[in-house]
Amino acid sequence: MFQKIANVLSIVSFLMVASMSAGAYIGYKYVTSENFKSQVMNEILGNVQGALPKVLDNVIPEATGPSIPSFIKK
Repeated sequence: MFQKIANVLSIVSFLMVASMSAGAYIGYKYVTSENFKSQVMNEILGNVQGALPKVLDNVIPEATGPSIPSFIKK
């Protein structure tokens, strides 16, 4: 009886390892593909271009002061 249980657990363990290995391989191939890279870049650039005009309008000052504070008395 123990031999049958051990054999079933061994088969289940092998199937789990094989499926996880196959999933990792497929995931790695997808992440390293040019298609994935272009999708990520398009998403990032779309978000940055959408937010960039709003950020620049709020951050750029009309006039600036000295770049380094002067502690020398004139």
